Amino acid sequence: MPTKKKVFILDTNVILHDSSCLYNFQEHDIIMPITVLEELDNFKKGQQIINYHARQFVRYLDELSSDKLFNGGMKIGPDNGKIAIRLEKEMHKDLVLSFPGQDKPDHRILNIAYHLREEFTNKLVVLVSKDVNLRMKARAVGLMCEDYTTDHVREPGKVYTGCHVQSGVSSECIEKLFAAEGEAARELYAPAETLYNNEYLILKNGKKSALAVYKKETDSIRRINKASVFGISPRNAEQSFAVHALLDKTIPLVTITGKAGTGKTLLALATALETRKNYHQILLTRPIVPLSNKDIGYLPGDINSKIRPYMQPLYDNLGVIRGQFSENSETCRRLQKMLDDEKLMIEPLAYIRGRSLVKKYMIVDEAQNLTPHEVKTIITRAGEGTKIVFTGDIHQIDHPYLDSNSNGLSTLIDKMQGQSLYAHIDLQKGERSELAELASNLL
Repeated sequence: MPTKKKVFILDTNVILHDSSCLYNFQEHDIIMPITVLEELDNFKKGQQIINYHARQFVRYLDELSSDKLFNGGMKIGPDNGKIAIRLEKEMHKDLVLSFPGQDKPDHRILNIAYHLREEFTNKLVVLVSKDVNLRMKARAVGLMCEDYTTDHVREPGKVYTGCHVQSGVSSECIEKLFAAEGEAARELYAPAETLYNNEYLILKNGKKSALAVYKKETDSIRRINKASVFGISPRNAEQSFAVHALLDKTIPLVTITGKAGTGKTLLALATALETRKNYHQILLTRPIVPLSNKDIGYLPGDINSKIRPYMQPLYDNLGVIRGQFSENSETCRRLQKMLDDEKLMIEPLAYIRGRSLVKKYMIVDEAQNLTPHEVKTIITRAGEGTKIVFTGDIHQIDHPYLDSNSNGLSTLIDKMQGQSLYAHIDLQKGERSELAELASNLL
């Protein structure tokens, strides 16, 4: 039996998330309420990623533009359906009591979707929105609705951790790793599961154990030694793996995930300072996700006073590193000079966009609040000799339209695992304090 053709009604937030979304609905048709076009007009100006998506989508529409957009629709592509724009309609009698008035854009979009369901009796009408509230309202009035999931990770709930624990490893394998070469053939390890390139291993044989990393080019595992960076020493196996990846010059892209207090940003910053001679500049940045999703222009004060509260966690990590040394020490003076000479910079991610990054050590904190397109934009700015480190907790998201399956950090881990230029490690144990770890686990 042939599949029933669908008609997708797009909400504004889908377009602001992915301007190329109209090419991702295969042979099905797309209808865009005029309200969405009006909302896009409000987002055209600005330098944020949502402003880029608003402008780009309107350009796509302009390329297809003709009077057919308002009269039956225009073909999107040879393998795609049609796209059409629908004008406002009077609020449907079934919705008047629950959604009086048409002052809310969401209600106008819902109204168009409800009318279209009655019009297209031979097709499935589906409202697509990243707004959970709107999806709940749609279901309440009997409309089919769904999230935009094109860029979701392939296997939700099975995020790559970058680390594998194996018990019962042969004594010969452990002995080989602790020999002078510090390397063993993969056959000696004989893992039950497939290994990814640059995947880290905790190998156990009774009371003996070893830390190692798998290298695909030699099909072997190599011993990992614990290393301190700028006075900061790893406190567990996963932190040792993170430091190893951060120090490895052959791996220009690293992601570190973990809950609060696991040492993600601290280790990344300490390693950057340890290897500072290899780079022209160290950049620490994070996305600004303001309260109520309002632009920071709403806040009082000059630009520095506006952004300082959002950047403070990065300054706190720098303070931990500086706190190991006396204020009059040469190391503290050197750190201050790096700040003064802008060799070490802490600034919002919006200030980085558009720049070329050559021989930079870039740390992007709170990367779970980035969209997949934003992550791609950052990485494609990397020039020769640049290392980019993304840190974050994929389960602690402040962005209103992202979740653990659709954020840029999860997508990056899902798509990059196994690549020779990439390494990932998920930090499991909180090391901030015993109290912080207890609260994280129990509350």
